[in-house]
Amino acid sequence: MNKKINTDQCNPSDIRELPVDPDSLEKDFDHTLIYHLGRFLGCNPYYLYETLSLVIRKRVMTDWRNTWLQHKKKGVRRAYYMSLEFLIGRSLGNHLLNLGIQEETAEAMQSVTNELERILELEPDAGLGNGGLGRLAACFMDSCASLKLPVTGYGIRYEYGMFRQIIEDGRQLEEPDHWLRNGNPWELERPEYIQQIQFGGHTFHDIDHNGQQRVRWIETDDVLAVPYDVPVSGYNNNVVNTLRLWKATATDLFNLAEFNAGSYPEAVAQKNDAEHITMVLYPNDASECGKELRLRQQYFLAAASLKDIFRQWDKVEGRNYSNFAAQNVFQMNDTHPTIAVAELMRILVDEKRLSWDKAWQITTRTMAYTNHTLLPEALERWPVRLFERLLPRHLEIIYRINADFLHQVAMRWPGDVSRMQRMSIIEEGDQKSVRMAYLAIVGSFSVNGVAALHSALIKSGLFHDFHQMWPGKFNNKTNGVTPRRWIAHANPLLTELISRTIGSEWIADLSHIKALNGYASKKSAKFQQHWHQIKQQNKQRLADLVEQECGVKFSIDAMFDVQVKRIHEYKRQLLNVLHIIHLYSRIKHGDTHNWTNRCVLIGGKAAPGYVMAKNIIKLISDVANVVNNDPDVGDLLKVVFFPNYCVSSMEIIAPGTDLSEQISTAGKEASGTGNMKFMMNGAVTIGTYDGANIEILDAVGEENFFLFGLRENEVEELRYHYNPQALIDNEPRLAVVMGLLESGHFNTYEPGIFNDLIASLKTPHDPWMTLADFGSYIDAQEMAAAAFRDQGHWIQMSIRNTARSGFFSTDRTISDYNNEIWKLEPIEVQTPE
Repeated sequence: MNKKINTDQCNPSDIRELPVDPDSLEKDFDHTLIYHLGRFLGCNPYYLYETLSLVIRKRVMTDWRNTWLQHKKKGVRRAYYMSLEFLIGRSLGNHLLNLGIQEETAEAMQSVTNELERILELEPDAGLGNGGLGRLAACFMDSCASLKLPVTGYGIRYEYGMFRQIIEDGRQLEEPDHWLRNGNPWELERPEYIQQIQFGGHTFHDIDHNGQQRVRWIETDDVLAVPYDVPVSGYNNNVVNTLRLWKATATDLFNLAEFNAGSYPEAVAQKNDAEHITMVLYPNDASECGKELRLRQQYFLAAASLKDIFRQWDKVEGRNYSNFAAQNVFQMNDTHPTIAVAELMRILVDEKRLSWDKAWQITTRTMAYTNHTLLPEALERWPVRLFERLLPRHLEIIYRINADFLHQVAMRWPGDVSRMQRMSIIEEGDQKSVRMAYLAIVGSFSVNGVAALHSALIKSGLFHDFHQMWPGKFNNKTNGVTPRRWIAHANPLLTELISRTIGSEWIADLSHIKALNGYASKKSAKFQQHWHQIKQQNKQRLADLVEQECGVKFSIDAMFDVQVKRIHEYKRQLLNVLHIIHLYSRIKHGDTHNWTNRCVLIGGKAAPGYVMAKNIIKLISDVANVVNNDPDVGDLLKVVFFPNYCVSSMEIIAPGTDLSEQISTAGKEASGTGNMKFMMNGAVTIGTYDGANIEILDAVGEENFFLFGLRENEVEELRYHYNPQALIDNEPRLAVVMGLLESGHFNTYEPGIFNDLIASLKTPHDPWMTLADFGSYIDAQEMAAAAFRDQGHWIQMSIRNTARSGFFSTDRTISDYNNEIWKLEPIEVQTPE
């Protein structure tokens, strides 16, 4: 008689741990390739990657199941991280590292078919994010698992990720990034947990049999949210947390009557409309359709996630919500998921039948909001008329929240109408809008910035009124990055040297990295020689990638000067280009005394509708074309625009970088995380007093950092009398650079194409004040070049940067979130014999 297994009650000891020795991995690989995928050695190489992923996923599964059993126990306080982006990158290598089976797997693969490294390179980057916000979320998930915290991530399973960037004739072209074309071996579909999500329709108010007012949201257009779970393994601790991603599908996939009537497009119209929600990461919201689709994405994420959380709560705790706030906390990653405040109220009031006051008490004790930007245009304002059509019940709830809130404001500051207008969640005007960041602040018990300066500026500027009202809500959580991904995985040569020298504890706790400080003195010449050799090998790996992608040869004896990040005016890739033109001009004028050969790499994507950013890419490309093909320049200076910058390319770029460019206008970069990845890998930063640069500067000291430019308060003071033309007239180096630019020297075949860029630099209304920092930037670059010529000293600076990077681990960041906001207890996962 077959034994029936109740999977919900399954004892962890019933689940067998699979062996991880090379022989067992090899046998499982052969079996999976043949009997699961129906392929054989000599097949398309992608199937080798898929096979190995499935083999390793089996090894993850036991801990994944046992972790889930611990999370679901009655009384366990849990956190849920809601983000529209999770820029995971590749997963296989990360799991091998965290499971501690890299060597065993490499040996097994060498016996079977190929080098492990070649198989790892076959994995596509998971296209679930477009920059630092999404990569931060991925690092956070890694640290939550490594710290054993019961945290579940919620996101969207985009069919097409951030576009694939093609550079053609110096111009950015966008191709679809169909990263799921061959499936994803790391995900598990969970159709048993499908949620139904409402849109449109209208509300109906009536009185129930108890005499209580009741609101029903009816005649809606519904879609289904299908969950796909992705494992997030902790480092060497048997914990595997879950990232749950939602895919949208139609409630009726196919209208047979329409099809039989010959209306073939109409027959599948509902299916197509539903799937559009999760088809593409971040649609362009310049059009009305784009705005609607983006709001649909945001509500789809919030609604599906909260419904799923209540499904789990009701199953374990029943329909008693008295302890709900004590056992749940929701962290909203930036403004995108903040419709969750209204959705939580809708669920509690309309579905769970709690009173408004009780529901609001729960909401404001469970919601927490992270702000990631100081740019007002990035704070998400949605037209009221769009809410009326798409989310009518939520608009009613938001109006009620706003009315209650403005009553509090009026009681605090009687008669201050101007303040009430400034603080209102509803922005009045020709087109009424819902200020989503304000909704998040009003509905949360915690509001945090992501670097010390950023947090100070949101209190003194962006959200000053709210800070005056609730100073206790506001706090800082300086960002970090995971050392597992960004050193241990990305830089195996350096990892081996560090672990051989100070032990391997630093991988799990980066504070131990400070032990390297002692090896930055002249007494440690042998260690420094090894450090230099590893840097040169990493530079060669990067040089090979540059030649492959760009056709330009980098000499590893030159300084590798790198700026990779989203292309935006405030990040000031333009300032970098002006310096390149300055160096080019010096070469052309024979001013090469005490010269430092330099290879400049700039990479990043411009938003498809951001014309100025695309023009910046074109300028970088055209300047690079002139510099690289001028025989007078030779190896003195090389420049490339690196196409399709992504996580896997950064894993090669960061270890090979000497000089890290972090040159945003002071007061505009919230934090930055690329600066931390470079620092951990021994790059020295040239940067402004902005974002987390400030904390990096504090950690390494001015002698190991090239600081330049105006500070935030100086930028604001200068804004009222900024005169770029006067700067050009009084700075000969800048005058030469602008003269070359305006002469069309870099665009002789396309005259006038950079006129808008030049005008943006010269206008007194330039919000980024690029020319104001030019002279200081050039001076700092000359200091960096001189420092690099003294290689012994530069190596010591590099070691100090790595040694003092401990604060910038996401393990520290997540510990801060947990100690001050989430207040979770780490879990212990039993490992079966």
